[in-house]
Amino acid sequence: MAEPLIITLGCRLNAYESEIMRRNAVAADLDNAIIVNTCAVTGEAVRQARQTIRRLRREHPQARIIVTGCAVQVEPERFAELDEVDHVIGNAEKLKPETFAGFSTGTTERVQVDDIMSVRETAGHLIDGFGTRTRSYVQVQNGCDHRCTFCIIPFGRGPSRSVAAGEIVPRIRRLVDGGCREVVLTGVDITSYGADLPGKPTLGALVRQILKLVPELDRLRLSSIDQVEADEQLVRAIAEEERLMPHLHLSMQAGDDMILKRMKRRHSRADAVEFCSEVRRLRPETVFGADLIAGFPTETEDMFANSLSVVDDCGLTYLHVFPFSPRNGTPAARMPQVARAEVKDRAARLRRKGSAALSQFLDSQAGREVELLVENGGIGRTRQFAEMRTPPTLDAGTLVRARVTGNDGQRLSGEVMA
Repeated sequence: MAEPLIITLGCRLNAYESEIMRRNAVAADLDNAIIVNTCAVTGEAVRQARQTIRRLRREHPQARIIVTGCAVQVEPERFAELDEVDHVIGNAEKLKPETFAGFSTGTTERVQVDDIMSVRETAGHLIDGFGTRTRSYVQVQNGCDHRCTFCIIPFGRGPSRSVAAGEIVPRIRRLVDGGCREVVLTGVDITSYGADLPGKPTLGALVRQILKLVPELDRLRLSSIDQVEADEQLVRAIAEEERLMPHLHLSMQAGDDMILKRMKRRHSRADAVEFCSEVRRLRPETVFGADLIAGFPTETEDMFANSLSVVDDCGLTYLHVFPFSPRNGTPAARMPQVARAEVKDRAARLRRKGSAALSQFLDSQAGREVELLVENGGIGRTRQFAEMRTPPTLDAGTLVRARVTGNDGQRLSGEVMA
């Protein structure tokens, strides 16, 4: 029996959950099925999901098509009306083994999407990790309690809920015992970690506990964090824990105070600059990435200029740039929109700024000795997440030292040291 085909759209957490669905589908002997795990972050993401479903039906006329994910959770009726779709299941249902057992026995309803806002449990569906033997992603949190005006994700993911350290640490230990060298903690809003747990532990406390109880773990990395929520223990861990990687990706979104206010973000431009400055003071080798949205409603050229300049003021290296796309059901979709051509132009300018920032950082590495974690495909990652080509003779999962000799604007080049 062939394993079900799983199409993952959207974020890393969706990819993690697709692996859970794959395992549940295999355990249920689900055959001739295609599972589409959708994203709802923008209106364009929903359009692409529907387009993908129609294409899959043309290419696989006899397959059972099951659709799930955030777009389905938010607008189940839009997907239930598609003739190409056999089953529509919500974000909670997609993680339950009994849902897939029901597909095999014919007892699962065609549309099964419950109220995600009532979900309080997180740990039950967890797998030990997702990724490669070299680097694995471990989910520590799901959902979000914030209401940014551009974002529909809280209604697709539900309230913030955390996984207890007693569940996380044994999973990481098993990954390390299996040869994993680096673990990335992931979730929807990981800096809100612990507020719903007894004693209200913080993300910083979790990081400290993992590093203390799994001393064999070579590298611990964080996915995107909200800098305004970074607790004191986390900042101290960044400063003091050598095995916590000096690479932070920030959920920044904009560099202009008025736009941040209209987004209902909880930080100012000055907060972001101060955070980066303080972390860099405590640990000078730290590099920063950031999410930035171009062309948010009401954004003027002067406001956009503040987002461009925040790249320099915060010393950002890796940019994830998103041209604003209105999402039905969000307040931002009802605000005065920036012309689409201008949105695209600003996004392109931000990306050029990001490329220049990355090139500048790579240039600064020339002559330095770096530690590389070798990945599949002859690529190694430095502690600061920069890529470098490695000899094909090196096995994935190997940690080596290398001297940087140059770069091509995207990736370092160098020589592995004996």
